[in-house]
Amino acid sequence: MNFEDKKNGMFHRFIDKVFPKAPDFFTLSHQQSEQVCVTMDNLDEFLHTNDVSAGELLHQDDHVADTLRVRNLHQLNQAFSTTIDREDIYRAINAMDGIVTHCKNSFNEMTTLELTADETCLAMVEHLRTGVKSIEQGFSLLAKDPLKAQEFTMSVRHHDRKVERLYYEGLAKLFKSTDTIYIFKMKEFYMHLKHISIRMNNCANVLEDIIVKIS
Repeated sequence: MNFEDKKNGMFHRFIDKVFPKAPDFFTLSHQQSEQVCVTMDNLDEFLHTNDVSAGELLHQDDHVADTLRVRNLHQLNQAFSTTIDREDIYRAINAMDGIVTHCKNSFNEMTTLELTADETCLAMVEHLRTGVKSIEQGFSLLAKDPLKAQEFTMSVRHHDRKVERLYYEGLAKLFKSTDTIYIFKMKEFYMHLKHISIRMNNCANVLEDIIVKIS
């Protein structure tokens, strides 16, 4: 290696140390969104089968999601610069983690209250599954085609509205029952699913904010 090569190598090492390469938050966010899809699939499986072993996967999902959340927050805190607005990255991390947490809590409530999913629950979760898949697709396209990614935020809102409509329709059917305790317990579970949808919609809002800023 000649003197010029050594000098260039020293210069590049100096630049890397002073201005370290920014973490790839596009990939990190997409990986987190993929875990959200896995969790939602597991919740759907539990509600269809009522198999506790299937539901226990949601607790494992929560641990995996926490690991991803801590990793992404650590990368964010350590980053000298970011390709996405820091506040938006933070909001996206927490919004996706919140979906996983609510899924785990939904399983806990179903087992504690000894409930079995009805048609309304299953229909709501089906829209939630499609909605979070749209979030994952949006984050997968964020770096290379943000305008295409925006189409998936509209899909999320569509499914959020479907969940809200099912929630109120389910309540209307529920209140025709004479079993007051059952009404109270199932209403609480409907609300849990509605909270997941709210989190899902919040995640779409963050995704859209990012798209506006990088487009």
